[in-house]
Amino acid sequence: MPIRRIKPIDGIAAVRAVLSDPSKRVNSDDDFKAAVRYLLEELSFLRPGKSVEVRVPPLGAVQCIEGLAHKRGTPPNTVELSSADWFALAVGEVTWESLISAGRILASGTRSDISDVFPIWR
Repeated sequence: MPIRRIKPIDGIAAVRAVLSDPSKRVNSDDDFKAAVRYLLEELSFLRPGKSVEVRVPPLGAVQCIEGLAHKRGTPPNTVELSSADWFALAVGEVTWESLISAGRILASGTRSDISDVFPIWR
């Protein structure tokens, strides 16, 4: 089971703060950082596993989705996107398909399409 680094009550408060104030959507804002990291943790809880690594540099990365796990080096299935795009995707403001078609998600590997997980925040 993944480890919680952010208490759910703190993560929920951070997401709500960012949703209520769009000016917080910058990597230097503490609420935004906490919200992005909390939503990454939520992904790993909703879809536990180690077959896909989701990266949101520089704020975090998690492994998720059941299947073959990797133990060392670069995982065979990766998804990478900006923190702003991750937040918008996780809360349902944009779709996986729109980000893919705009070239804003870098996804590689046969299991990297995790579109069925979103939105995380409901």
